[in-house]
Amino acid sequence: QVQLVESGGGLVQAGGSLRLSCAASGSIFSILVMGWYRQAPGKQRESVAVITSGGSPNYVDSVKGRFTISRDNAKNTVYLQMNSLKPEDTAVYYCKAICKVSGGSWSGWGQGTQVTVSS
Repeated sequence: QVQLVESGGGLVQAGGSLRLSCAASGSIFSILVMGWYRQAPGKQRESVAVITSGGSPNYVDSVKGRFTISRDNAKNTVYLQMNSLKPEDTAVYYCKAICKVSGGSWSGWGQGTQVTVSS
């Protein structure tokens, strides 16, 4: 019904930058919330940054000042600009969306994209 497709992960040296993208497609009336989560090996998945339909962002403390989340409502796409990357940012990054669809709402995850930061 709804698909989330992520792109933009990769390998980067500490201090470098990456930009993640997540595009939602399908029978979407509107996207209420989009966000980025990450899961490092042996750790629980954590919220990194979330943005509402009105554009209000929230960040986990560890990325404040380094990461910026934004969205293009016309393209149903959310971005995560990651600057000053640190080795501890290494994880699989997942996009999540909560959408209004025909018959109610939908919540789901993308397939994940690997981000590796070398020291």
